[in-house]
Amino acid sequence: MTSSTETGTTRCIPGGTEILRFCILYFVTVPNLGIKTDLNYLHGRHNAKFGVQIQDTILTEKFTLGLTDPTFNPVCLDADGNAVLNPGLTNPDNCQAAGYQANPNLSPGLVPYDLTRGGSLFRYYGHADIREQAFYGQDSINFGKLTLNLGFRWDRYDGIAKGTQPQPRGGLSYLIAPTKTVLRIAYSHSYETPLNENLVLSSATGAGGLAANVFGAQGSIPLQPGIRNMYNAGLEQNFGSHFVFEGDYFWKYTRNAFDLDTLFTTAIFFPIEWAHSKMDGFSSKLLLRQYKGLTAYTQLGHTRSRVFGPENGGLIFNDTALPNDYVVRIDHDQALQSTSNVQYQPRKNGPWVSFTWRYDSGIVASAIPDLASALALTGDQQAQIGFYCGSQVATVYAPITTCNVPWPNWGAKLVKIPAPGTENDDLNPARVRPRNLFNMAVGTDNLFHTEKVRWTLRLESFNITNKLAVYNFLSTCSGTHFVSPRSYRATLGIAF
Repeated sequence: MTSSTETGTTRCIPGGTEILRFCILYFVTVPNLGIKTDLNYLHGRHNAKFGVQIQDTILTEKFTLGLTDPTFNPVCLDADGNAVLNPGLTNPDNCQAAGYQANPNLSPGLVPYDLTRGGSLFRYYGHADIREQAFYGQDSINFGKLTLNLGFRWDRYDGIAKGTQPQPRGGLSYLIAPTKTVLRIAYSHSYETPLNENLVLSSATGAGGLAANVFGAQGSIPLQPGIRNMYNAGLEQNFGSHFVFEGDYFWKYTRNAFDLDTLFTTAIFFPIEWAHSKMDGFSSKLLLRQYKGLTAYTQLGHTRSRVFGPENGGLIFNDTALPNDYVVRIDHDQALQSTSNVQYQPRKNGPWVSFTWRYDSGIVASAIPDLASALALTGDQQAQIGFYCGSQVATVYAPITTCNVPWPNWGAKLVKIPAPGTENDDLNPARVRPRNLFNMAVGTDNLFHTEKVRWTLRLESFNITNKLAVYNFLSTCSGTHFVSPRSYRATLGIAF
């Protein structure tokens, strides 16, 4: 597979009618070569499989960067905190003599590549050969009401970092016939190898790499493979002939836990690594089997996702002064999500009607933990979340840059920003606001009541209350996504 991404202006000319913040030319090739073979064995109680996998990934990365916005990384600030645009000021030690103050948030490593201040383009070329070999075996053994699953995998990783790891896995399920209960439990020990895209640049530390921390990063350390232990437990319980309950719990701990970080405000991301992560959660579902044309289900879920500092691999942009026990929740952490559906079909092969209710308590929105971070957003970003200060509401062309009213007279309609002094990256992070969404549908699975060839028809209405909400805001991997407004869809199908 070959992929490339280009952002900014290919001519890298600063200024103009529309000032672009960066000029980035980015090209990555990720061809994969490999072989995999499996042997299956089925006899008596055993259903086994054994295999070998060999893979070679050849990474080539070309990267060119230049700053084209003089306000992005200014060397000096005036008395009001505004960027000084004088292209001759490239050393913060000279700011005071010129009547200004040094920018406390300056990234010195970016100054040589600021095209508005006489800098030149940063150019990077990197290459790496990532080789991986593995063999594995697994067996599902049936003992009547007890089913035992055993497995073992051995991996060797030979990339920028190197390592080997044995990986045992096991699980069992047991049927308690008198109560119609199925119990299950599982454990797996796995080897988590680094993401390949941008791996070379994110791990580069020597000459021609990131020794000068060109992106304003605090450092760059080659990523090491991670090691994960994961436990699962669950049950399935029948209540009479119509109701079924399913419940599952998972807990996983990863040492050298992989994550992603974006380059400035672009869509280009680099793999990074935390000291470890802890994730756990549960899911449950109550199902009503078909009863006089009525079927229904409701399911609940909870996910707690936390990573623990320090960052110990990849491009490290966070402050190196963060404590080693630093904890932050990542953006798929959510206290509660639920989906309930009911469908009624009074006659077999007749029309049916269904109703769905979806509730989400809101995932973490770590980009705006406080008022200062909200004020630093662009007008477009503030307008997206409905940011307001007193009676003033941000618009695309009129951002709010100062806000002196007391809380709770400022905030955002679509994101819950913690009250001053209460924000905590672990216990009280910023979150997308809760939302309730409702959908309806009517249809038939046999429109003309035929035998061999059936026509189906489905009419659907989504978000029938026209709820305005966001799924996420400035997510590292996916940016910002809005809930779709009220919409309708008609589907005509044929089955034969």
